[in-house]
Order: sequence, then C-alpha cells, then structure tokens
Amino acid sequence: MRYRSLLISTLALLSFAVPAAAIAAPSTGAVVFSKSSTVAGIAKGGLFAVRDGRLNQLTEDPTDTEPAFSADGRTIAFVRGGDIWATRADGSGQHALTSGAEIDTRPLVSPNGRYVVFERRVAEGASRDLYTVRVNGGEAHALVSSPADEHEATFSPDGCMIAFVRSVAVAGGGTADDVFSVRPTGIRLRHLTHTPGLDEFAPRYFDDDEGIVFSRGQSGDGPGAYADVYTMQANGNNTRPLIRGAGSAFIEDVSPNGRLLLFRRDQGLWSKRIGPGRAHKLAQLPDGSETNGVFSSDGRKVAAFVAVEDQQSLVAIDVASRRQAELAEGFEASEKDGTAIGPVIAWQPVR
Repeated sequence: MRYRSLLISTLALLSFAVPAAAIAAPSTGAVVFSKSSTVAGIAKGGLFAVRDGRLNQLTEDPTDTEPAFSADGRTIAFVRGGDIWATRADGSGQHALTSGAEIDTRPLVSPNGRYVVFERRVAEGASRDLYTVRVNGGEAHALVSSPADEHEATFSPDGCMIAFVRSVAVAGGGTADDVFSVRPTGIRLRHLTHTPGLDEFAPRYFDDDEGIVFSRGQSGDGPGAYADVYTMQANGNNTRPLIRGAGSAFIEDVSPNGRLLLFRRDQGLWSKRIGPGRAHKLAQLPDGSETNGVFSSDGRKVAAFVAVEDQQSLVAIDVASRRQAELAEGFEASEKDGTAIGPVIAWQPVR
C-alpha cells in the first residue's frame, strides 16, 4: 500500500475568522500553496495554508514557492530565492537546507522523511541535475548528474527507487525525453523507456506491483506538445496505454492508494481509475492555469484552483460525487489584481 502518512499532524494555525456561513470541506490536513502580489511597488506573499475554512500565512517571503510535505505531515520543504528551505507545518522553525549561487528547485521529501531530492542548475537556463540533502541540512550530494537535463523526480511508495526524466539534446534542436530510475544512493541507474520520435515524461509510481504511470507524446509548452498516458512495470516492461486520443492528457497526481489518476485535458481536471474504466471530469480550470491539482491523503478529494468567472477559487472536489466546496470562503485570485499563484499545491498527509 502507498502510505504517505503514519501520524496525525495537529497544526496549530494562527488564523483569522471567516463568516459563519462559509462553506468549507470537512476537517482534514491543510492545503498549502504559494501566493505573491505587488502593491505600490512592494512585493508581498509567501506560503499559505487553508484548513477547516481558515486561511493562515505560514511564511512572509514572496519568493517562497513549491511546497512539499513530508509523509508524516510535520515538515514542509519549499523553495526560497533559488535555495531549498524547510519549515514545520505551522510555519515555525524555518531553516535553509541549501545555499550558494546555484538555482535549486522542485524539492521532494523522501518517504522516510530523512532527506530531500531536488533539481539544481548552475545558472538560469542551464540543464538540471538531481541532488539530495538531509532534511535538517548539511552538504548536498549529487544523485544523478550528466550533461543531459535530469528532472521530474518521483519516489516509489517504499522509497527504494526514484524515477525521473532525462532530456537529451538532439540534432536540429529540441530534446528526447526518456524515463529512468535510480536507487536513492545513486546506484542501479536504469533506462526504462526509449521510443524513437516520441518523448516519455511525467512519471508517477502507483501501487500495482510498484508500477509507473507516465506520459508519451511530445513534451514542451508549444502548440506541438501533446500527451497520452501509459503504464508500465517498475522495470520498464509491459507498457500499456491508459488514456489516448480525444485530446491530450497531462498527468497531475496519483492517489496515495495508487488506484486513481488525476490529469488535465482541454482545460478541465479529470480523474480515472488506473485500469479499465471511463474518465470523469471534475472541474473546469482557469485559462492558462499552471497550478497542479492534488489528492488528499485518503484519495477521496482533490484540491485545485478552479475557474469561477474571471477568478480562481480554491476548492476541494469530492471525487465520487464531483461536488465542490470552497476551502476558504472569500479567497479568490485574479490576474487583474496582480496576484500570482505558484505552480504547486500540497495537501498535508493525515492518517
């Protein structure tokens, strides 16, 4: 089974009151995201947490983004100004894990909570390598480093393997993307996919024999980008299509029990069982939205910023009924007011 949590985290959030009429999701772990805005030329923002209808600001640096919870829900790793930082779930105990001129992004806490995997560039626009650092800080160590671009790391449920994407430059421009795996110690590097003319990317482990769900198509942000979704065994064998045709399907998340896939298609957020069955549309996303959707730790709900007229509203979506409930009434974000929401939402694991 895929466990993201063994202990109940008891966030002591300093929060402001919301109206008694607020419609909020049932009590569960906090949903954490980053938000920044510029008012009178002054940048403000940081990490914010929503729980039980209340919104609390955890950090006050507008460069804070990309939060990632530890499996016990007690620690958040995040990015601050190109370095990796960590904090307790209530925003206390903030401390830097990395420093220096390199640009560090996309932290991911290991299932055992002991270390963080992250991407490192030597300069803006340079290729990325994968590094690790202990969750209490210390020297960073290269996990996978090469002239190619290594990114999109993801852990197997037991933490014994890491899948990632390696992008290799090809003649005439562009890259060829393939999925690899490696042990957390950096040994047993394995090339899992290689389909000439097609990219494989966005890997996620699920619970069926430690299988991997991934995208196949053309990666990138241009008009030529597209993706179908496939599954394979963790050793790269037995590749099978899961979603293809009827519009591109871009992977967002896999439920903690490994049974459901969350993906976006045609500006909609969808869910599908990993196996036979139909996909179901959960919500409409804002135009140009790059913020991910994420499952709760029981897999029954999804947190996402959805489109409400010209606003973005943070909601919890019941996967079975597809009903939406505002996580904090009155919280809305619009490009018109200069608000920027970070690309990563994290939902705190609970028992």
